[in-house]
Amino acid sequence: MENDAVHLAAAGGHGHLDGVGDQGRTHVVLNGHAHALDDGRPLSTLVLRALATLYDIAPPQSAAERRALWSRAGVADDELSATVIAGGLRPVGDGLLARVARLCTEAGQAASLTLAHVRNPGELILPATPAPLVVHVVENPSILALALRRFGSNCPPLVCPSGWPNSAAVQLLRLLADQGAVLRYHGDFDGEGIRIAAYVMEKTGAHPWRMTAADYRSAIVRNAHGPRPGRITGAPWDPELTEAMAEHDIAVVEELVADVLLEDLAAAARQQHPSGYA
Repeated sequence: MENDAVHLAAAGGHGHLDGVGDQGRTHVVLNGHAHALDDGRPLSTLVLRALATLYDIAPPQSAAERRALWSRAGVADDELSATVIAGGLRPVGDGLLARVARLCTEAGQAASLTLAHVRNPGELILPATPAPLVVHVVENPSILALALRRFGSNCPPLVCPSGWPNSAAVQLLRLLADQGAVLRYHGDFDGEGIRIAAYVMEKTGAHPWRMTAADYRSAIVRNAHGPRPGRITGAPWDPELTEAMAEHDIAVVEELVADVLLEDLAAAARQQHPSGYA
């Protein structure tokens, strides 16, 4: 259906669209021009508006939002512009992705991984653990920054798509899940945050992390005043959640529950590093 929207928008612009799939990529040629859908071109704006209408969301305003919408529609980003940030990953292996992730973790820093990194990771094996490795996933980079500041090189595995996940984020999470990791996702308690959470869970098999109606009610006790959540759609993992959000009509952004998330991450850090953590 998403690709139909791209085709319909192209037809409205009197163009001819040819899609050539290659490892999830779509190469678009319109009227013989390979750059007809480049950022800022009129037809690109038209197609993005059509996709926004299809998904019932506001048209994207920033470059990151535009890339995320293309990715959501199945039109993959180029291999360098699409990135995902991660901390605390210590994969074994001599592949480029494993080496970059380990070096950044040892330095207590986040790794900015491109789509090229995750498409061609080379040798990558998650470390052996008594139980499946848990990788927490957060919507907002500020949570990853707080975790790195607190835990440093002992930060537990944490991935941040920075809003709507692009191709790099989705492929990294799938790669980790294929290696046996358990993914746990948290995001904003607002309409868009619920839609992002549902998308991440559907595409990667992630499980909700403190994203239930009970978690929301606990959050608004401490944050009783806030913006409205906007248009609310269903939360497949907990239908009661969106009912509670509609009842209270208050959005709670992820940063307002950062202390709760950090305590969960502290427990994970203690399991991985019993001798102590920052």
